[in-house]
Amino acid sequence: MDNNIIETKTFYDFLTGKAYTALSRRLQKNFRDAGIEITSEQWSILYALWEEEELTQQELAQRTFREKTTVTRLIDNMERNGLVIRVTDKGDRRTNLIYLTKAGRQLKEVCMKQATQTLREALAGVDAGDIGVAKDTLKKVYENLK
Repeated sequence: MDNNIIETKTFYDFLTGKAYTALSRRLQKNFRDAGIEITSEQWSILYALWEEEELTQQELAQRTFREKTTVTRLIDNMERNGLVIRVTDKGDRRTNLIYLTKAGRQLKEVCMKQATQTLREALAGVDAGDIGVAKDTLKKVYENLK
């Protein structure tokens, strides 16, 4: 790729957080407006657990692209709020498995509704073909750096 095609600072600024930050802030606002008392970071943990429970904190860190210490802090707060519980792994007592509580499971439908609304807001006026190109491009960037 010809480096002159890309205005490096603009592209790098965009990739390193502008879109992610805007989306995260809007998701947080939509949660708050709907009376859902979770952060967008907690949302990512819940989403991973809605897909599959009985994950270790390390597995959650990998699935949410976060540091293990960040996931530990998030789990601590979510446990205090009654959304998840830690259970010692019988096969490895040094490891905790994370499970959703009833309250954590009940959040799924209302959170998914707000997430869908957030995506609609974010993608308003964006052509479906452009979305596909952006998705493919970002996937390639990720694969190149993985």
